[in-house]
Amino acid sequence: MNPGLYFAIGRKARDVLYKDYGRAQQHQPLHGRYQSYDWSFNFSCQLEEVLPGLNTVFSVIIPDSSKAELQYLRECVGFSAGLGMKANKRNGFDPIANISGVIGSSFFSLGADVGIDLTKRKLDQFSAGFSLDCALLVASLTLSDDFDSLKASIYHPLNPPTRTGVAAELKHRMSEEATTLTLGAQHALLPFTLVKARMNTDGKVSGVLRQEIWQKLYVSVSGELDLRDHNSIPRIGVSMAVKH
Repeated sequence: MNPGLYFAIGRKARDVLYKDYGRAQQHQPLHGRYQSYDWSFNFSCQLEEVLPGLNTVFSVIIPDSSKAELQYLRECVGFSAGLGMKANKRNGFDPIANISGVIGSSFFSLGADVGIDLTKRKLDQFSAGFSLDCALLVASLTLSDDFDSLKASIYHPLNPPTRTGVAAELKHRMSEEATTLTLGAQHALLPFTLVKARMNTDGKVSGVLRQEIWQKLYVSVSGELDLRDHNSIPRIGVSMAVKH
């Protein structure tokens, strides 16, 4: 079995702790905003097995970015390379390139990811990590943000038929000497209804209810509350997605 792509390292824990909670709550660097509303439109298309082991992916996130990517998956190797555009603070777009590689197996994998700012001709980001995946536990350790952030995560499935599982993430930012622990869980109340919740040591509590409406059409309602800020107002978000 191939080890997958670099993005798969720590993905199961990320899905429990961050997926469907809303774009603004996932700490995206840029997003559309009008008054008190955050918005985005995501579109992606993947063509599998263009050649043996080779996939192509095209994605657009309006108003943030677009990207075309080639993925190569063979036994013991996973490789991807992409070109795209990313929005900047000047209301323009910068061309970027991204290269990542993973070696190993479905049980253990080791990989790195490099982003290049083509305008400045310098590294835009670098991260490295490894993953351990077994029936009872999926664990990962990654180093990112120019070696400033060290992140360890685990995911433990409790009841696969109901997608019940728990996850934890411990993140340490070296420049700020700050450490954050995030805990979360998910459970499918019904075959088409998924509930997730999380909390962290910064005092933030979040929850999301995702409902499949019709043939891969999903609607998610999420909310977040800062328990440390007595004047904070709960943030509520609604999103819709079509997923394969």
